[in-house]
Amino acid sequence: MKKEQAEILGFVPQKEIVYNKLLPYAEKLDRESNDILAQIKGNLGRAVQLRELWPGVLLWTRKLSTYLRLYGRKFSKEDHVLFIKLLYELVTIPKLDVSMMQSFARLLINLLKKKELLSQDDLELPWRPLYDLYESILYSKTEHLGLNWFPNSVENVLKTLVKSCRLYFPESATQEMLDEWRPLLCPFDVTMQKAIGYFELFLPTIMPPEQHHKGFKLWFDEMMDLWVSVQNLPAWEGNLVNLFARLANDNIGYVNWDPYIPKIFTRILRSFNLPVGTSQMVIPRYLTNSYDIGHVVLWISSMLLLKGMKLMKLLQRLPASVVRRLHRERYKKPCWITPVPASHRLTDQDVTDFVESMKQPVLMAMFSKTGSMDAAQALQNLALMRPELVIPPVLEKTYPAMETLTEPHQLTATLSCMIGMARSLLSGGRHYPEGPAHVLPLLMRALPGVDPNDFSKCMITFQFIATFTTLVPLVDCSSALHEKNDLTEMERELCSASAEFEDFVLQFMDRCFALIDSSTLEQTREETETEKMTHLESLVELGLSSTFSTILTQCSMEIFKVALEKVFNFATTNIFETRVAGRMVADMCRAAAKSHPAESLRLFVPHCCNAITHLTANEDVSNEEELDKELLWNLQLLSEVTRVDGEKLLPYRTQLVQTLQLTLRLRCKQGYSLACNLLHHILRSTALTYPTDYCSVPGGFNRPLQEYLPIKDWGRPGDLWNLEIQWHVPSTEETAFVFYVLDLLLQPELQRLQKYAQGEQEMSRDDVLQSLCIVQHCLLGAGSMLPPLDGPTITDKSRENYREAICKVMRQLLHYILEHSEDDTKSLFAIIKIISDLMHFRGSHKHEFDSRWKSFTLVKKSIENRLHGKKQHIRALLIDRVLLQHELRKLLVEGCEYKTVHQDLLRDLLRLSTSTYSQVRSKAQNVLFTALGTYNFCCRDITPRVLELLEPTRTDVTQQQFKGALYCLLGNHCGVCLANLHDWECIAQTWPAIVRSGLSSAMSLEKPSIVRLFDDLADKVHRQYETIGIDFTVSSVACFLIFEHKLWYNVVCQQELEQGLALQQDKNKEAVQPWKFEHIAIGFLSLLLRDDYPLPAPAVLFFVQSLNHDALVVRKMAIAAMAGILKQLKRPRKKIPVSPCDMSGVTEPEGLVAGDRPGNDWLQYHGDSLPSTQQDWDNFCFVEKTHWGYYCWPKKLMVYAPAAEQPKDLSAENMNERERIICDHFTDPVFIKQLIEFLSLEDRKGKDKFNPRRFCLFKGLFRNYSDAFLPILKPHMERLANDSHESTQRCVAEIIAGLVRGSKHWSFSKVEALWKFLIPLMRRALSNITVETYADWGTCVATACESRDPRKLHWLLEMLMECPLSGEGGSFVDACHLYVLQGGLAQQEWRVPELLHRLLSYLEPKLTQVYKNVRERIGSVLTYIFMIDVSLPYTQPTKSPHIAEFTERILSQLKPLIEGDEEIQNHVVEENGVGEQDERTQAIRLLKTVLKWLMASAGRSFSTAVPQQLQLLPLLFKWIADFHSVPVSVHLYDELKRDAKTCLSLMSQGLLYPEQIPMVLKVLHEIAGSSSWHARFSVLTYLQIMVFYNLFTILSNEQAVQDVRALVIRLLEDEQLEVREMAATTLSGFLQCNFLAMDASMQTHFEALCKTKLPKKRKRGSVVDTIPSVGMITQDLVRRHAGVLGLSACILSSPYDVPTWMPQLLMDLSAHLNDTQPIEMTVKKTLSNFRRTHHDNWLEHKQQFTDDQLVVLTDLLVSPCYYA
Repeated sequence: MKKEQAEILGFVPQKEIVYNKLLPYAEKLDRESNDILAQIKGNLGRAVQLRELWPGVLLWTRKLSTYLRLYGRKFSKEDHVLFIKLLYELVTIPKLDVSMMQSFARLLINLLKKKELLSQDDLELPWRPLYDLYESILYSKTEHLGLNWFPNSVENVLKTLVKSCRLYFPESATQEMLDEWRPLLCPFDVTMQKAIGYFELFLPTIMPPEQHHKGFKLWFDEMMDLWVSVQNLPAWEGNLVNLFARLANDNIGYVNWDPYIPKIFTRILRSFNLPVGTSQMVIPRYLTNSYDIGHVVLWISSMLLLKGMKLMKLLQRLPASVVRRLHRERYKKPCWITPVPASHRLTDQDVTDFVESMKQPVLMAMFSKTGSMDAAQALQNLALMRPELVIPPVLEKTYPAMETLTEPHQLTATLSCMIGMARSLLSGGRHYPEGPAHVLPLLMRALPGVDPNDFSKCMITFQFIATFTTLVPLVDCSSALHEKNDLTEMERELCSASAEFEDFVLQFMDRCFALIDSSTLEQTREETETEKMTHLESLVELGLSSTFSTILTQCSMEIFKVALEKVFNFATTNIFETRVAGRMVADMCRAAAKSHPAESLRLFVPHCCNAITHLTANEDVSNEEELDKELLWNLQLLSEVTRVDGEKLLPYRTQLVQTLQLTLRLRCKQGYSLACNLLHHILRSTALTYPTDYCSVPGGFNRPLQEYLPIKDWGRPGDLWNLEIQWHVPSTEETAFVFYVLDLLLQPELQRLQKYAQGEQEMSRDDVLQSLCIVQHCLLGAGSMLPPLDGPTITDKSRENYREAICKVMRQLLHYILEHSEDDTKSLFAIIKIISDLMHFRGSHKHEFDSRWKSFTLVKKSIENRLHGKKQHIRALLIDRVLLQHELRKLLVEGCEYKTVHQDLLRDLLRLSTSTYSQVRSKAQNVLFTALGTYNFCCRDITPRVLELLEPTRTDVTQQQFKGALYCLLGNHCGVCLANLHDWECIAQTWPAIVRSGLSSAMSLEKPSIVRLFDDLADKVHRQYETIGIDFTVSSVACFLIFEHKLWYNVVCQQELEQGLALQQDKNKEAVQPWKFEHIAIGFLSLLLRDDYPLPAPAVLFFVQSLNHDALVVRKMAIAAMAGILKQLKRPRKKIPVSPCDMSGVTEPEGLVAGDRPGNDWLQYHGDSLPSTQQDWDNFCFVEKTHWGYYCWPKKLMVYAPAAEQPKDLSAENMNERERIICDHFTDPVFIKQLIEFLSLEDRKGKDKFNPRRFCLFKGLFRNYSDAFLPILKPHMERLANDSHESTQRCVAEIIAGLVRGSKHWSFSKVEALWKFLIPLMRRALSNITVETYADWGTCVATACESRDPRKLHWLLEMLMECPLSGEGGSFVDACHLYVLQGGLAQQEWRVPELLHRLLSYLEPKLTQVYKNVRERIGSVLTYIFMIDVSLPYTQPTKSPHIAEFTERILSQLKPLIEGDEEIQNHVVEENGVGEQDERTQAIRLLKTVLKWLMASAGRSFSTAVPQQLQLLPLLFKWIADFHSVPVSVHLYDELKRDAKTCLSLMSQGLLYPEQIPMVLKVLHEIAGSSSWHARFSVLTYLQIMVFYNLFTILSNEQAVQDVRALVIRLLEDEQLEVREMAATTLSGFLQCNFLAMDASMQTHFEALCKTKLPKKRKRGSVVDTIPSVGMITQDLVRRHAGVLGLSACILSSPYDVPTWMPQLLMDLSAHLNDTQPIEMTVKKTLSNFRRTHHDNWLEHKQQFTDDQLVVLTDLLVSPCYYA
């Protein structure tokens, strides 16, 4: 086969679509595909040589992607590589039009998809061009200024593209990438996220093992250390996890994960953000970054050392991931990618362990409200691996669920799980041979689910029955028991069981008949309601018919005959209404006819035809409005039964044609519609190509049992290589029949309509509609045989080309109706439908095809076998897929040529789209949009015709036409949008026309619908506009790839277009227009800003003037546009490389050294060497970006050249026209005054914020023109700064930020003058600061300091540092000053250690501040001061302040609190009490500030200083402790308590390094000895959270586990009842998550404690009551209670199962039921909880107990004391 094919093709194809080989015309396909491929190669080559990207290259790349859909990768390896290289060159053309880039990228992704086809030797792709492309789009410098417009999808397309290409990056790539992005790794800067993101996306992880040293080994340790050392999840941690997951999956067995396992699992567990512990303490973290579940699962399944976890998504994804790995290791075809080494493959034992560990949680999830679908998928995958472990427990739940009537949810859940496991159950295999025996019992018990009263139950039952019958031949094999003697025991059992099949089929039919009887129209509807089927009914109909047809397809002939008899009797003895019940019955009959046409037609056709002939014998019938029900029913039945194999219909043709002639001209609409359906089905059955058998074994089951035993085929997949599909291909006889019917029935209708359209014959509207109905059904039936419009004429002249004939008549008729009776909308609807079919219909509709494709994939997913792969689907599914492939070939006729016929039809559609009636318009518009997407270049032809209707000069346009035209421009949600075509010529016509249409007489803004249309139009253009390329040139590399020819090809110069637009704008100025259109106009114009062509001068003028427009929306747009224009006009600055070593005079050390080191000291701020003269300023080397030099240096550090080499400042002589326009306006005092007035207005009160657009405007002005406009602005700024109103302050803040950032390249003298003016101004403004404006000033300073060398801003920083807490303006102003200062310093990150030290020493004495707001702000500032003190790998200790030293100083001041006595409440002092305050109160205030700092830093800093915080722990516990003993009235301590609690909670959730764990436990042990029971209680809650959030890390340290255990068991014997109970809860939690194990020593310990003797009770006679008084609660009682609590904890720790030790413990416990309180209470609670949690599965749990124990237990659980 392969050889012959290679000879025809001339090459060995890479990988073609296998389904093509099964088509009936398969032998023609090789030649066909070769022609197309040759065409594509030739034309693509020519287009690239001619450098014609548009339309040439674009058109032929589209053809290539169509080729891929139709034939797969059917080309040689050389071509494959060439296509990829060519497309790679095309995608990476710099400044390529984005939409083209996307379409090339999508094709390239498709070509690279099957990675096994091309090895790394066949193909190598450079990585840099992709990186440049990605950077230029995702981190575009001009997009935010509106100079580039990218679509939303572009990010995903690019990511997928990189993922597809990274396999083929050269081996040197890893090192190059590290060199490129390592310098960005500055953890305080946003660039960190960017760099890690790039690493995650680009780093290649698939390499042959011998190259690993050039691959991941270069970065693995570095990244892993980074990840392990970060404690608070920063945003980029997720990217690292994804990178590790990919690495693990691609290199199973080559990376040693062992040392990291505890850390990895601890982090994964934390990232789920599960709730832990008692509700009292958990406080949500600031940053909840959870990892991407998909990647986590990949990583786990690649390392596979599992402990169970209970999360839905995880449950669903983990088994799927393991199945994928097993498939890869055992079943996948080997290719060039390194296989998993044998030592690391999963063994059978591993798989069994995995399935065991997952089984429990998944079975739990089965009945949950949300998770039953996830559970079904998980079970499907687990059953693939180990059916014998998973299926039995599910069956145990399924049988009872089928019996119960009360819990429908149980039934749907179990059935959906069974559906997923059907194939595993049936194929049985050696591990689970008894599987198939369950089939019949399951099927029989499922029957009651066909229940008319419960819809969802009904549907799942249908699905269940259909799934099982597809897999099982329903053949009665019981006779084989006597004939064959070589059967195994299991096979004999199945044979005897198979006798029940007939019974099953008949019972199922009875159920269906009952369902139908209960859903007839008379029963379910009132008279008045609609007669159509409701949505639910149509779903039931679908379920019923597909299930029934599956059953009949799978039946043996004997069973089928019985079933047929039964259906026939049911259908012919009753008469059904045709809307609901009738449809269901007809569907059942059709199912019968479809599976065995000859037998069925023999019964049905004669019966129906005779009945119809008999009933229409009377003359009057044809004119009756309402027909006899019996006649309608027979027609309906006949029309459904004829949907079968065409050649079986031929014997009945005379009867059928006769019936058609009798019924097509019936007067009653219902009657002739059914007749039309009959016509459609007869034609369709004979004219189409389709497969005729779908049964699960080729050749059917009608063979004698001796040679073929059907039970061997249970659950057998179809075999792709011999499917033996039976095709129906129209024979000559059938073709002749089709044309005979058309001549007989269609011809007269066309003649009649033509006469009517020429006015020669009268017809009523109903008659016209009836004729159209017949025409339409003929077209639908025979569409596949009629050649397309304007195709080649048919050779056989005797047959008329009906498509053209219909087309001709329809156009005449349409024009006639539009002239004479435009209100005949029904006929117009019919005509629109016919036009649509004339253009597109070739035998199937696109939307039907799409939904079938969807349902095909769904079914495939639900019953595929992912473990073995290799397309082992069921035969019926495979046949379906081949049919879909056949239809796809018919539908993918994209890019048809646009011929005159089409032009006429489109113009007719356009006329309909702008006609009077809105329904007609919308139907016609939909057809029009589809057509516009089909024919090349038709938009250029249609657009002018639409725009004519918007011309203001035309007076004859009605409002409806105007609206229709606007809708035509708008397009629908998925089709073409004419207003926004990717075509300059169209845009140049459309946009001006939309703006001009505001003057049209038909335009009225009173109609809200029209206003909405204009809004939608403008909105859609803005949303969808993408910058359109101007010069489409192809890189020479791409040309060289094809041939050495070089011809230049260029496009219309775009300036002309721009000027055209600007001129139209001026014309529009003269006419009076509603402001709405000015808004649209300025919107469209601003879309035309681009970064490669500056805007023409008239447009610049227009924007500058619009800055002072009356309308706010216009002003906003103008501000944004001006920022862009200034960016266009920016003069480029010269940059030179410098060597960091020369600057610092230090040579860089070998290896990685990051952080503050001698080599980057020169970048930091030193107060003694600041540039203060012109000389210093010029000699200084300023590095603006904050991240350079922290981690390592880039290969070339670029800085700006000295001022002498830079371009001169703009002056009047060297300005161009655009620059002059701006200069003139901004030096005009009147203009500026007006502008500032507008800018200082309020927009929305209370909602306004610092506006980045305005900042960009000012930054651009001061950057381009240096200080030219400052003199005019100065007085305005002075005025604004003195006014304390919110909007004026904001305006001046925006100008100042723009000034500071814009002054980047000013000369020293100008800068110095600037600061002389700014400093006093800012001082004044900051002293007027208010609640509304402090955030804006913070933003202003932060913006000004962003990405600037701190030594350039020393004036500003020093000004902010002058005693921020002067106290002059009250506490609020102080807090605000700190806030503003913090904004500036935070932007400077690690480059200002000197300032941070100064600030810290200034703040330390002030930590005991009185005011709360100042304290909070100080806490936040401290966070930023210490943020730089990180412990990351390879990083030097910082020069900025250290936390450790600070904490020591603080602790010494907190001494009085630590040593003070327990009773705190005596020292309550009023907050602001006058007089000498003792050190104690000072210390309390200090503690408050410190707590604020701890809380603020918990979420923000990278690493937590655990050792330092531990020293504060005792203090915090103490404060919480007294929480309960202080009188309520005291408010002073409330805040402190709350903060202490929050801090404890945050600290307990912190991630601990292994070496810190013993330190924490030591402190906890000390506190557990505290005298306050509240402290002891809190220790337990702290412990719970800490252990869970660091679970695997602590588990890996044996000593720590012992310590925790000892601590809990010690607290179980606490004298305070609450502490004991909490300890029991803690213990049971630890046992439940397997942190502690239930061992013998623990059990004996508790049993011993329980046996502690209690003191005897007094005699009844004495005065003292039986309950011992408080004084008598002795040590003994406590110990005895501890033992009982311990036992109870053990019992409650396994709520869902009964371990072996449990029965004994329950017995022990029951002995204490009558002890004194509190023991009795504990026992009761435990028992009632045990009963509650084990109640659901009590049947299986019972088996764990002996009979004696059960007796005691039943007594306990139902004894009177239980209710006491």
